[in-house]
Amino acid sequence: MIRSILSLATAAIAVTNPLSSAFAAPMPCETVLKDLRAAEAAAKLGDADKNKVSELETKGIERCNADDDKRADDFFVQAMKILGK
Repeated sequence: MIRSILSLATAAIAVTNPLSSAFAAPMPCETVLKDLRAAEAAAKLGDADKNKVSELETKGIERCNADDDKRADDFFVQAMKILGK
């Protein structure tokens, strides 16, 4: 009885673990960059904010080129916050 319960629990973990990691995966950085650039084109910013957004975009592109989508997305999200998105 205990062996069957343990087998079922192990099977449940094996099935749900890949699913949960799939939902936690970051969006492709190219997609987020495209959204950022669209928001940037529509925004009216002062020079200081434009420079900060440009700096964050550059850092995000560097991480995107290094296949570090999570950190790239973080930079792009910070830039989007400045843009009010």
